[in-house]
Amino acid sequence: MSLLGSSSKSCEITPVSSRSATPDTSNANVNPLNPQGLKPCCACPETKSKRDDCFLKSSPGEGDVNCREFIEAHKACMRGYGFKV
Repeated sequence: MSLLGSSSKSCEITPVSSRSATPDTSNANVNPLNPQGLKPCCACPETKSKRDDCFLKSSPGEGDVNCREFIEAHKACMRGYGFKV
């Protein structure tokens, strides 16, 4: 059991061989910046991991200050996929 969420496979990406040439417009996450339609939970795993690790290592109430650079980096990455954060 994972402490950070369920172990479901909801973040799997469809293999290239089974994708059609046109984007799946039924997926609300598909846009020019996010052609694969990644969900917010699955986008930017590197910055998300660094941000979360910083929060876990910070004293209660200090994460907002201590982890500011990781928070901002993750927000920038999410915006790069077209998410509004």
